[in-house]
Amino acid sequence: MSYSFWIKRFFAVLIGVFVVVAVAQYLKNDDVAYALTQGAIWAPITAIIFTASRFFQARRGQHCALCKDTPEMRDESKP
Repeated sequence: MSYSFWIKRFFAVLIGVFVVVAVAQYLKNDDVAYALTQGAIWAPITAIIFTASRFFQARRGQHCALCKDTPEMRDESKP
C-alpha cells in the first residue's frame, strides 16, 4: 500500500475523531473553546495510534475481514 493510502487514512481518522470528541464535549455542556481543545488534543493521539497499529497489522498480512478497508481486500471481493 502506498504512503498516500496511509496519509488519507490518518486524516480521515483525525477529522472523524476531532468531530466526535468536540461534539461529545459540547453536549456535556462544556464551552466551545474547551470542546475544541479536547478535540485538538485527542484527535492526533487517536489517529496516530490507530494508523500505526493498522499499518503494522497490514505489514504482517493481518487484514480486517469485516472492514475490507485495504486495497488487497477490496480486490478480492470483486467478482
